[in-house]
Amino acid sequence: MPFGNIQAEAAAVRNGTDVALTDLRLAATWTDRAYQAPAYRRGRVLLAGDAAHIHSPLGGQGLNLGLGDAMNLGWKLAATLRGDAPAGLLDSYLDERHPVGARVLDWSRAQVALMRPTRSTRALAAIMRDLIGTRDGATYFAERVSGVALRYDLGGTDPLVGCSVPDFELIDGPRIGELLHEGRGLFLDFDDRSSLRALVSRWRGRITYVACDAKERPGVSAVLVRPDGFVAWSGQTAHPDDAHVATAASRWFGEPEQAHESA
Repeated sequence: MPFGNIQAEAAAVRNGTDVALTDLRLAATWTDRAYQAPAYRRGRVLLAGDAAHIHSPLGGQGLNLGLGDAMNLGWKLAATLRGDAPAGLLDSYLDERHPVGARVLDWSRAQVALMRPTRSTRALAAIMRDLIGTRDGATYFAERVSGVALRYDLGGTDPLVGCSVPDFELIDGPRIGELLHEGRGLFLDFDDRSSLRALVSRWRGRITYVACDAKERPGVSAVLVRPDGFVAWSGQTAHPDDAHVATAASRWFGEPEQAHESA
């Protein structure tokens, strides 16, 4: 904003009083504006972070939202540039992240609404404090602010699919985060089955296979994890269907290498 306009704004705030600004050290706006781009991709142009959505800085949620965009988009863009991305992989960025951005914007709007100095707002704020004081209410707010409740709709009914992978404590191995450092998918086989090892090897260079039990893995025999740390497939039985594993792997990591038949 030109200096003269800022001086005019200052005079308006002072109800017409003559104001003479001689120096400007910092100029910024802090409002409750909340906007979201209707699409995060158009051809080769992709939006993430503040370019895709803006909202009040109240609560500091914009940083995590932008990082989530980058984590979701980064590995998909890399696979596309390498040429091994399955069809529609880049489009899944919008499908997954746009609803997350919309929820955060609504959350921000609600926070701003609760700050308005009206009797209705004060009454609503009192009710919110009562809810936060309950176990379920505190859990709900903690999950929303921390992002723990985030789950992408990847289809199916498995409760783990679409969620951030649990930080399984492997008996003889590094932590999950360390296994994802190379930017590849991760297949954790807690029961070390040779058939799964052979199957996953067909995505060599795209999925890392790790056979190692975990101290706690309630009801889970194996998981396929995307490079962004979200579960793409979960085996809830001792003998998972290899065809289901192959379908999930192809969906996120492209077509496998052709199996070599023994002579």
